[in-house]
Order: sequence, then C-alpha cells, then structure tokens
Amino acid sequence: MKNYIKIARPDHWVKNAFIIPGVAIAMLLTDYTLDGAFVLRFVLGFFATCFIASANYVINEWLDAEFDRFHPTKKYRPVVSENMKFSYVMLEYVLCIVIGVGLSLLVNRYFLYMELWLLIMGVLYNVKPIRTKDLPYVDVLSESINNMIRLLLGWFIVNTTQVPPSSVLIGYWFGGAFLMATKRFAEYRMIGDPSQAGLYRKSFRYYSEQSLLISAFFYAMCSTFFIGIFMIKYRMEYLIAMPFIFGLFCFYLYIAYKPDSAAQKPEKLYREKPLILYLAALIVILLICTFVDIPFFSIWYEPWLFETAG
Repeated sequence: MKNYIKIARPDHWVKNAFIIPGVAIAMLLTDYTLDGAFVLRFVLGFFATCFIASANYVINEWLDAEFDRFHPTKKYRPVVSENMKFSYVMLEYVLCIVIGVGLSLLVNRYFLYMELWLLIMGVLYNVKPIRTKDLPYVDVLSESINNMIRLLLGWFIVNTTQVPPSSVLIGYWFGGAFLMATKRFAEYRMIGDPSQAGLYRKSFRYYSEQSLLISAFFYAMCSTFFIGIFMIKYRMEYLIAMPFIFGLFCFYLYIAYKPDSAAQKPEKLYREKPLILYLAALIVILLICTFVDIPFFSIWYEPWLFETAG
C-alpha cells in the first residue's frame, strides 16, 4: 500500500498552508474574532483541501508516467518503476474526492464550490484532450491559479458574505505563477538537455532558460504590483514591507540557481533555512505594519501637504 499512499503525496500537504493568508486577510478586513467553531472549520477545511489536492496528485502521477521516465529523478516514482494497477489508482482517486467533498460539506457551501473548482483544475491540467500542462505559459498560469483558489478557501472559512479584493486575488495568482515558472526554470536547468527536457514535458519544447526566466520576472512584477495595490489601499504602513517582499522574490530566484534546487520541490523548502528566517522576519514586519500606526505615512494620502502663504 505504501506506493499508493506515496502517489497521493501526503508530504506535499504542507503546500496547503497557502490557505492561511486567506484566513488572515479575511480576519483583518472583517474584524472577525476567533472562536471554537472557527478552529473546527479550519481543521476540516485544511484536510478537505489536502484530500482534494491528493486526488489531483494521483491522476497526475498516473497520467505523467509515460513522460516521467525521461526525468532524471522522477523515473523512480512508483507508477513508473512499479507494477501499479489502474483500478486501484482510480479507486484511490475517487476515495480522495469523496473524503475531500465530505469534509468540505461540513465547512460551508462556498468552501465546497472552491474545492470543486480545485478538483476541476486538476482535471484540466492533467487530462487530455485539454491537458493544459502541455501548453507553454498556459501550463504555468493554469497550475498557479490553484494558489488563488487556496486563498479563497481560507477566506470562506472565515467569511461567506463577501469575496476578497480582486487586487489580492490577482496578486496571489501571479505570485503562484512566479513560483511555478521558477520551478520550471530550475527543472530545465537541471535536465540540461533541451531534447531530453522536451520528452519529459511537452511544454519544454517551446521554452528556453531565457524565456522561463523572463516569464518568471514578468509574473513577479505583476504579483508585486497587484499586492502593492492591495496593501496601499487598505493600510499605508505596508509600504515599509514592500521592499522586503521584493527581496523575497529575489531570494527565491537565487535558490532556483542552486544545483538540485529546492525550487523544483517546494515541499522541501523548509531545508532552506536562510529563506525560512527571511520569511519569518517578513511576517514580523507585516504584523508590525498591521497593528502599529505610523503618522508619517499620512503625507501620502492627505490632500494638502503645505500651507500656502497669505
């Protein structure tokens, strides 16, 4: 059974921490107070997301087997190297969906809608005839929209009467696109052979190191632009944090250049201790900017900065 558990990638469940910013933003914008019911909804919602994500991983592993055999490390995945049965894989897929949907129903219907959207994106990304992962640039944008969905999942755990500001949703989407494009860039560099890379991933036939790097830079600019709009609109003190957010994107790109980079496997990023420390410092800065008023920043939104003579 361990091979069937492995293809569900429970070690990737840490990625579902991306729902936490959605929770935090909802609490900040709606003055929500914590209670026991919230804790229960959060736990149910987190594990619902884990099982829906695992359903997507299961079909990803099965449908990618013919391509993963051309990857230096993925060729050792169980679906490629072991004699796994299609019927059992599909049973596992259905069970993950049933558990994920069942848990989602215990949260609320808007949360359920987002989980179903996440599930549909997994089908569009992996299953022919659409299979967006084979299309250059569409592969990154279609996969990274899952980040935006996770933010919405966190939001609807807290608030079911409103939706988050569009600026933070788009910023979160493009932030995910940056992470995904950087992952592609690190993979492409690691394989080192364009023809071999094209056998492993069809979209790599249309990419180069330069195009992947430029696209990552574009996504980073879009993300910080929209996140900046959100931050300045809702709290001017966040201006202090913006340079540190820019630095976070730069830090991640630096990691992508490392041999066997953790950017290829985001679930292993906890091993990048300098990055974790930087992220922790950024969170502290954001908390300070959230709860400490800085009068100096009033000059940015006061209509009159100087008194006129006479």
